[in-house]
Amino acid sequence: MNSNQSPTIPATILVVDDKPDNVRLLSTILTEQGYQVRKALNGKRALATVQEFPPTLILLDIMMPEMNGYEVCTQLKASPKTCLIPVIFLSALDDASDKVKAFDVGAVDYITKPFQDKEVLARVANQLIIQNQQRLLQEQTKQLEGCVEQLQNEIKDRQTVELALRLAQNKSDHLLLNILPAAIVENLKKGEGYAAERFESATVLFADIVDFTSLAARISPLELVNFLNKIFSKFDELTEKHGLEKIKTIGDAYMVAGGLPVPMADHVGAIANMALDMQDAIADFKTDTGEPIQIRIGISTGPVVAGVIGTKKFIYDLWGDTVNVASRMECQGLPGYIQVTSAVCEQLKERYVLEERGAIAVKGKGELIVYWLKAKK
Repeated sequence: MNSNQSPTIPATILVVDDKPDNVRLLSTILTEQGYQVRKALNGKRALATVQEFPPTLILLDIMMPEMNGYEVCTQLKASPKTCLIPVIFLSALDDASDKVKAFDVGAVDYITKPFQDKEVLARVANQLIIQNQQRLLQEQTKQLEGCVEQLQNEIKDRQTVELALRLAQNKSDHLLLNILPAAIVENLKKGEGYAAERFESATVLFADIVDFTSLAARISPLELVNFLNKIFSKFDELTEKHGLEKIKTIGDAYMVAGGLPVPMADHVGAIANMALDMQDAIADFKTDTGEPIQIRIGISTGPVVAGVIGTKKFIYDLWGDTVNVASRMECQGLPGYIQVTSAVCEQLKERYVLEERGAIAVKGKGELIVYWLKAKK
């Protein structure tokens, strides 16, 4: 038996010839070699046998009555069920044109009669080896396709996970940017942390809603929070518009700074524009009784210390005399006015309309000359 065939399932060869002597001779040769042999004495019988018992290989004569070998091979190759069965023509026809026609209709080999036993066995064994190799290649291709599909699914799953991680990261970054300045977030993401830093020149603004306590006593907590949210959301838009940094809200107070954590050339002017825009924006809001809302605004400029404090619910905050004075400018101001220090006035006087209020007593500072910021020139 051929070494490339399974020891339990030997190859089955169909011998097709209209001469019984040729069929018997070929059957003997192939059976002694360990192959299983089926026989057909004409083309129609051969086609019927192939449909009922598909062989591993076919030895096919050409010159047969009613249906010749060419016609048999053509029908075999036209059917998806039998087109892959290798056909070896075995014929007395020795002309080159006959051999060419045999290959044209789908034969894999051609043996000329009279034949030698060893030649028939060698050519049969060769075609079975080729067929086995093709079968192995097909199986390996299927396995490879399965591996590729599995890999594609794994890649798709990984991409889905990566997308979910990116979305989660973006959400986390967005939330973090709502708490800390962008420059601080970048340092934290790099693992650099953020130590306190001194800024020699920064401007701080505090704004406070006038008579907020009486308003809070009249409306429900939910209405109060929604009311504050609308006002502060508008202030947030103005903060972004002017390139400033919102520091925090404290009750009904809003704190914003310019010139940090990224230095700004004209932070005093940016804060002044912010304050004037806040006055315009607050005019759109009314109390529950229809009364106009007013705010007090205080501005101071000078050196500050800034940094992130805490490890839970942390905050980017400012410290220093400039911060304290800005808070005093707000709380000791008047409703509807923007009160600024003389240092702020000095930097704005060429571009803005300012009015001297006079001297006021500021805790920890004594008397200071302060000004009202009225408008742009």
